[in-house]
Amino acid sequence: MNLKRATCVFGFGLLLFATKSYAGQSLIAAGALDASAGDLATKTSKALENGAAGNLFGGIGSGLGHAGGDKFIAVPDRGPNAVEYNDCVDQTTSYINRFHILRLRMVPNAGASLPYVLKPSLDQTTLMSSATPLTYGDGLAGCPTLSSGAPKLNTSSHTYYFTGRSDNFGTGLSTNPTNARFDPESVRLSRDTKSIFVSDEYGPYIYRFDRASGLRTGVFTLPDKFAVDHLDAVGQTEIDNNTIGRVANKGMEGLAITPDGSTLVGIMQSALAQDGGDLAGQVVRIVTIDIESGAVTHEYAYQTTVDGKKYTVSDIVAVTDHVFLVDERDGRGLGDSSDARFKKLFLIDLDPATATDVSNMSGHDDLAANAVAKHLFVDVVAELTKPLGSGGLGLTQFQIPAKLEGIAFGEDVVVDGATKHTLFAANDNDFLPTFNGQSNPNQFFVFAFGDGDLQAAFGDQAHAGLTLEPQVFEKK
Repeated sequence: MNLKRATCVFGFGLLLFATKSYAGQSLIAAGALDASAGDLATKTSKALENGAAGNLFGGIGSGLGHAGGDKFIAVPDRGPNAVEYNDCVDQTTSYINRFHILRLRMVPNAGASLPYVLKPSLDQTTLMSSATPLTYGDGLAGCPTLSSGAPKLNTSSHTYYFTGRSDNFGTGLSTNPTNARFDPESVRLSRDTKSIFVSDEYGPYIYRFDRASGLRTGVFTLPDKFAVDHLDAVGQTEIDNNTIGRVANKGMEGLAITPDGSTLVGIMQSALAQDGGDLAGQVVRIVTIDIESGAVTHEYAYQTTVDGKKYTVSDIVAVTDHVFLVDERDGRGLGDSSDARFKKLFLIDLDPATATDVSNMSGHDDLAANAVAKHLFVDVVAELTKPLGSGGLGLTQFQIPAKLEGIAFGEDVVVDGATKHTLFAANDNDFLPTFNGQSNPNQFFVFAFGDGDLQAAFGDQAHAGLTLEPQVFEKK
């Protein structure tokens, strides 16, 4: 196999060349990062309330965003909470929220079953904070082992850190930006590369953070119908006490940014309570937000697959300014003691000329009747279970990560003389380095595809000229 590199003309950095033929949407690389070590925020390494290290390097596939070339930004979610220690706060801890800069380097893999090896590495860890005071829990009655939810690092750093502990909230709606509790789920980089945008499940919030310092620099406020007004540290209690707003722990799961950097597009993990709640065949809301003004401009409906099972949405990424790729999945696989069955990526079109705005609609039936059409693009389970040598990894359905949550487009590659785009998918391992005696690392899977694959997935004349428009980053 003859391998070489060349300069990219598509804006993604280097083009990587391989001569083996991979047609259609194909798996071309996979890699992993050890989840048993600490990240680079060494000041947070002291044990959390549940005994886990405060800088345990896990959960990084909750959100994955491209930062140009082989650099990516990853956000862990609210921290280690898979080990029982205190029911009063749903096992959550004072883990300080953070984001990582990763290098996901693609190396040609001559003569192997996949054309590339993915070599991930961690470059930087940055803690998320607020320059103004946040509200923390002070311990709850009947919870003798629970102390203040304010991180001790607040004092020495003279700042206010966001954390994953569920009792770190004050009065008012769940979207109150003074709440310290934060559960990051998706991340995208601004056009000028100086800021990141992060969506969350607790609020739901969408915040802007300074990329260099981690300080919050902006708040994008969602309409009140997305919030709950009876807040509780226990998720199920919060669900039981609210009839309007997001379902606990299933708020704003996915976030996209349009290629020109002007618009954020957020998608809920599950349906709002007034839209039917977290049931099988639910309809979730998508919001579009003008970054400059902060205004919510449109709402659309997305119908999860109806087959008697319950699926949720994990991420969304922009193909063009109105075409998006949505990650819809079950919760089965490695980390759940079950077999993965449904993890699929669907294309949708939110062109205002053809998609129905549902801002003034409510209820499952009305939203379902006006949901956008979706088109299967990648069946991830099918691809990963293909035998080695046939374009897959030969994984069993029990080896596929249960939470494949973060998706991002990366730099282009060339396979057998044809330029292909890349799509990276990452898992949230729930900060568990092992599960039932099996290694449970931070994993990444890379798929290659062409513009023709996008067009074929839609299968109509309206999308005959569809091409991927990579996000534009301003030169530093």
